[in-house]
Amino acid sequence: MIHIGDYNVLEILRESEQGLYLADKEGNEVLLPNRYVPESFKIWEEIEVFVYLDNEERPVAVTDEPFILRDDFALLRCNQVTEIGAFLDWGLVKELFCPFSEQAFKMKAGGWYLVYCYLDEQTGRLVASSKTNRFLDNKDLTVQQFDEVDLIVSHPSDLGMNVIVNDKHLGLIFSEDIFKDISVGDRLKGFVKKVREDNKLDIVLGKIGYRKIEPNADLVMQRLEDSRDGFIPLNDKSNPDDIKRELEMSKKTFKKAIGTLYKQRLIKIENDGIYLI
Repeated sequence: MIHIGDYNVLEILRESEQGLYLADKEGNEVLLPNRYVPESFKIWEEIEVFVYLDNEERPVAVTDEPFILRDDFALLRCNQVTEIGAFLDWGLVKELFCPFSEQAFKMKAGGWYLVYCYLDEQTGRLVASSKTNRFLDNKDLTVQQFDEVDLIVSHPSDLGMNVIVNDKHLGLIFSEDIFKDISVGDRLKGFVKKVREDNKLDIVLGKIGYRKIEPNADLVMQRLEDSRDGFIPLNDKSNPDDIKRELEMSKKTFKKAIGTLYKQRLIKIENDGIYLI
């Protein structure tokens, strides 16, 4: 079966004036136009291609790499808006269509939007949607507390920043747990801080509890070693904003980190800051 909106490994079946005809194991054929034909090839040789629908709604194979695949999320630029919807740049000749009904907010040409790409069953076309939450499900969670997870920054809220967790679930990073600049579309690593009774996920970008002391202690050590004289003008009395700006961590985390280093006799803590021993 040839999968629309995804990569396919197909056999080169025959050559024609239009290009190469490729086929899957079941004999389903698709055209690879001349502009994508490699300089050298052999009949029955396998080739990896991306398959989507051309301007005449016919399946076509290309060797270009799209910015998004079917059933995936990505941050895409809106090229134009017409009377039927928006058209997004996804790295292919034919733009990706996002109808007005699938826009969380009305799109504008030149804007960047986090979207989900799916195959519309009624039309058989690939369509984008910026209503990403409806493609996420927290009923049957595949993660638990303390798990490391892959994140895509989704959209801001009054409480912090919503994130997509492992391409499956919706999570939230509270404002007090954000210690560096993050933007919609950013892909990050994080950890499940808490699973609430309603299956809502609290996410943090650093490890939780005792799990995060060691990595942050290493971060402080690295900063000390990189400094000119093994000194950082911060200590346990420093302003939390100064610590956040310099090290992208909370004061509580910083105090635990330097406490660990102090117990290991790797640093000394003075009134003007901490020194590497």
